Amino acid sequence: MNVGRIFKHLLTPPWLAARRFGPALSAEIGAAVEVAEAGQRGEIRFVVEGPMPWADLRRGRTARQRAADLFARLGVWDTEGNSGVLIYVQLVDRQVEILADRGIAAKVAQAEWDTICRGMEAAFKAGDYRDGALGAIRQAGSLLAGHFPAGERNPNELPDRPLIL
Repeated sequence: MNVGRIFKHLLTPPWLAARRFGPALSAEIGAAVEVAEAGQRGEIRFVVEGPMPWADLRRGRTARQRAADLFARLGVWDTEGNSGVLIYVQLVDRQVEILADRGIAAKVAQAEWDTICRGMEAAFKAGDYRDGALGAIRQAGSLLAGHFPAGERNPNELPDRPLIL
């Protein structure tokens, strides 16, 4: 149990995520997800979280473990083609995690997603939340389009608007 990390999360106000990713940026992210999904069969879900819930902190859960919980809870795994992708931004820990469903993971190496994550983290560190988020969504869409081009039927199975926790 990392006491410093716990205090950092407990002392961070819950509204931090909404402040960094306000209504205008949230709308831009939603539009970017819609555009990215139009060219491929994958489904992108973008989630931003300020402090983690106390139960996760107490158990020493990492950002990756929290992302996996949200991946399941939000039904990102429940798409027709097993083509869901979660982009999870953990603001307090300053970490980004991308998790892909098994249909995508079979064709796209985690290292490719990790490269997008590190790029987002660098942009966020510089205070550029807009370009970091929108650039990552564009990159994810391009990566997916190369492996999962859009077909005749391309339903929108997950919300495009980001979830701000």
